[in-house]
Amino acid sequence: MIAHLSGELLEKHIQRLVVGVGGVGYEVLVPLSTFYAVGEPGHRVALRIYTRVTDDAIQLFGFQTSLEQQLFERLISVSGIGPKIALAALSGIEPAELVRAVRQSDIARLTRIPGIGKKTAERLVLELKDRLPDGAAADSTDTTPAGDSVKDDVLSALVNLGYQRAAVETTVEKITRRSSVDDFELLLREVLKELAR
Repeated sequence: MIAHLSGELLEKHIQRLVVGVGGVGYEVLVPLSTFYAVGEPGHRVALRIYTRVTDDAIQLFGFQTSLEQQLFERLISVSGIGPKIALAALSGIEPAELVRAVRQSDIARLTRIPGIGKKTAERLVLELKDRLPDGAAADSTDTTPAGDSVKDDVLSALVNLGYQRAAVETTVEKITRRSSVDDFELLLREVLKELAR
């Protein structure tokens, strides 16, 4: 099994990288946090790898940090959560916040993650509450008003990915003033589009 890849970043697409190692290009699926952390094509990159082998494919999932990889592996161990939903979850919430939400049985917060419904969120809490990495989350509770939660989630995700807080806040406000976007994925896409201009 491949556990680590180190080489040249040949291609970079949202949630998909191609890493060149010894003349071979490996396709690696990654969460947004890793996507933004690796730099641009031509740079050297080193990733922790989770290898998934099925009857019809071999897939590589790459992570910048040990915590992300551990959370990914715990998520896919839960019935009903596959690699695609696990990547979406890690792209839609900071690792420490995910740990905190599971430990505090915060079903409302977990269901705001793209692809996670109420039943899946309850299963996450039931199966993972005592199996998450230690020290990943602070014990503080979230006091965010429910109405601002999607905006705050997008802000948190993008700041975690290295964007400047002030620029993200301004862009989020601009977009939400223009139209009332209350879907995490949609708002994230709009903010990223605006920031790329």
